[in-house]
Amino acid sequence: MRLGVLDVGSNTVHLLVVDAHRGARPLPAYKHKAELRLAQLLDVRGAIGPEGVGQLVDTVREALQTAEDKGVEDLLTFATSAVREASNADDVLARVKRETGVALTVLDGEEEARLTFLAARRWFGWSAGRLLVLDIGGGSLEIAYGLDEDPDAAVSLPLGAGRLTAAWLPGDLPEQADVKALRKHVRAQIARVVGEFSRFGAPDHVVATSKTFRQLARIGGAARSAEGLYVQRELKREELEGWVPRLAGMAADERAKLPGVSEGRAGQLLAGAVVAEGAMDLFGVETLEICPWALREGVILRHLDRMPGM
Repeated sequence: MRLGVLDVGSNTVHLLVVDAHRGARPLPAYKHKAELRLAQLLDVRGAIGPEGVGQLVDTVREALQTAEDKGVEDLLTFATSAVREASNADDVLARVKRETGVALTVLDGEEEARLTFLAARRWFGWSAGRLLVLDIGGGSLEIAYGLDEDPDAAVSLPLGAGRLTAAWLPGDLPEQADVKALRKHVRAQIARVVGEFSRFGAPDHVVATSKTFRQLARIGGAARSAEGLYVQRELKREELEGWVPRLAGMAADERAKLPGVSEGRAGQLLAGAVVAEGAMDLFGVETLEICPWALREGVILRHLDRMPGM
């Protein structure tokens, strides 16, 4: 059957269409994304303004039409941190439902981490042993650890690349003092939860998902996306530590010229690198592997698992 997932994230609204049935690997058939950057559209009250809500409604309506055009039988829709943390979240959800008919499911941070973990577990399989999974989104950082498909520990921290860029790194070329203050903040936040994971012992394999980690791996020399899903891509902490000060000395347009860095994400890359470096350091990770599957695939897999026999 053909399934669709509509992911209203902090940076993008992403539609993924797959051909899938229970027990088989979901095969991507079509994908489209629109960059709304909801996490950066919050006003001083923490609300998504009328313009942002209007853009979201238009984007959801367009995604619905696209899903119909692509023959989607069942469309799974959800929103993450930018919507769930907006002070006017209920009003936003009500307007989307009223004007498009879509009732967005708002995932809490822990569930987001658990679904991402499920996707990574299915991708790497049981032979990967105990997994530590890291995911940097636009609004939050998700961390999960476990041996089975449901992690033993899962947390979400307000350390997304878009959120931190807007709050801590004003201007195109950040001040050194601002970068230093952000680094201190990030590490203090991550350090609070390290103990929840260390009591389970060292992981056998550390993996990361998300655009931020993929871009950091790419500028560190990992294979291009055009070389396919099955090429192993790694990010080494030593290389990342060298890139953080270099990124801090670049304006966004300079970062956009780096291999694999998109113009839309270039402004957030420094904040994402600070979070990635902090997480790898505090969890004692020297090298991690990039996982092609993430939250959207986790949502699909959980949906298939819960369907009656097909």
